[in-house]
Amino acid sequence: MARRLRRGEWATLGALTLLSASLYAFPLALLGRVGLGANGHLTLAPIRAALQDATVRRALWHSVETAGWSGLFALLIGAALAFALGLTDLRAKAAIIFALILPMMIPQHVTAIAWIQATGPGSLILKAIGLAPPVGTTNALYSREGVILLLTFQHTPLVFLVVLSALRRLPRELVDAARVSGAAPGRVLSRVLLPVSAPTLIAAYALAIVSTLGNFGIPALLGIPGRYLTMPVLIWRRLSSFGPSMLGDVAVLSSLLGTVAIAAVLIQMALQRRVGARLPGRFQKPIALRLGSMRPAVEAAIALYILVTVVVPLTALLSTSLVPTYGVALTARTATLSNYAEVLFRQQATLRAFVNSTLAAGAAALVLAGMAMLLSVFLTRRASGVPRALVSTIVTLGEITYAVPGIVISIAFILAFLRPLPILHVSLYNTLAIIFLAYVTAFLSIALKPVAAAAAQIDESLDAAARVSGAGFGQRFRRILTPLIAPSAVSGAILVFLTAYNEVTVSSLLWSTGTETVGTTIFNYEDGGATTLAAAMAMLTVVVTVALMALLTLAARRLPPGVIPWRL
Repeated sequence: MARRLRRGEWATLGALTLLSASLYAFPLALLGRVGLGANGHLTLAPIRAALQDATVRRALWHSVETAGWSGLFALLIGAALAFALGLTDLRAKAAIIFALILPMMIPQHVTAIAWIQATGPGSLILKAIGLAPPVGTTNALYSREGVILLLTFQHTPLVFLVVLSALRRLPRELVDAARVSGAAPGRVLSRVLLPVSAPTLIAAYALAIVSTLGNFGIPALLGIPGRYLTMPVLIWRRLSSFGPSMLGDVAVLSSLLGTVAIAAVLIQMALQRRVGARLPGRFQKPIALRLGSMRPAVEAAIALYILVTVVVPLTALLSTSLVPTYGVALTARTATLSNYAEVLFRQQATLRAFVNSTLAAGAAALVLAGMAMLLSVFLTRRASGVPRALVSTIVTLGEITYAVPGIVISIAFILAFLRPLPILHVSLYNTLAIIFLAYVTAFLSIALKPVAAAAAQIDESLDAAARVSGAGFGQRFRRILTPLIAPSAVSGAILVFLTAYNEVTVSSLLWSTGTETVGTTIFNYEDGGATTLAAAMAMLTVVVTVALMALLTLAARRLPPGVIPWRL
């Protein structure tokens, strides 16, 4: 009986192990062998040789510099917003949160295009108020400061969501005890909330740094004109050179960038162990510290931030999409929908891109939701007989592939799947399947975190009782565990879909004619000088993203708590 009950668990774990070995371990191991191998042995000589190149050293420093500063600014802004919305009596919180996380759901290169159009000499907004720079003036965003600024805006919502989620698990008795003792809100923040939230703040900072290290769209569109190259852009350029040693050089640079990203994660883990434990507890009703006379000022500051980071760039993007040529003033006579007609009805690549992104992102979200549910169950069931070390290894590989920049994942997949698969003799290269598998590799961590947190709160006696009654693993998983963790799995799947649907970094090197994604199509329009078409395509993407988020928000009233990630 015991063997029969465990048969399903071992079969499932075997399938997960095979999948993780094929997608998580093998491509990165192959990348490391190509980049760090010499005469059949691993060596750091290729890394040392690469670092002798002044261009590589500058690009590496630029990546570290932009990641460090933009991560710090994103932490300060995102944490402040999370504390304000998660712990105070601000009004219209749902609408504010929706607006704050919108930049994270908009593709990074769309953000760059919107800001370029909002601040350049051809800016319709600046022209309308008489502040447009003279024609021929270099856009101030084409600089180190411009890259850091937009990376800050791009990753602030990520920090905000991480900190806000942690605050919802904050033990209320700590705050209640401080308030009963007469502590003012400022003292509660400095003496209670910040110390207890330290591990979360460190994790949020590390997450912002890792996300910035792999960001391609913003550094490419701003850094190339400003001669400020980061490592992802340099890798992309080297891969486009098609030289005899191109693949080996790119593998070395990818290994170097991946090493930096993994080092950032390891430092984060070490710091978290030193500062204390994570926040315990289930999701609770939000704490509402009274701001009193300060509430209008705080609400005005948040409204101003939303105006600058969301409304202004999207208005500029919309204006550019409605004129026949970039730089033409938007008036009743010049307004046209020809750009939308072009990308929707004349450019076949556009419709293919929407279909491809929907299929690849949707399939990846479903697969990762299932993987996350299975892994979280194995990870939290102490008496299942399954070796937790093996499960922890799979989870760690998922964390590493998320920390490794997307462009490194792309290079690893090119090396792993350039040749036809053994036995099947089918090539995945230049197909949508390789993009889908790259998404499954890159975004497991996003899907796993909310599910693992929910699974850890399930009483193990439920599973034990079903096991004693003779229920097999499939029946226990389907009848007991799935209903309890499905809401969190849906939450993770939503984040995976929205992230993968709009991404450009992972697919930038994997797409080909016929497998275009939304992100690569917009980037190619802008890179090719078709600014108005890029703006129209970007606005369509924004509309689709906002519509999906709005539908999910409306449906949140009928869904269990925690399904919609941005709902309090």
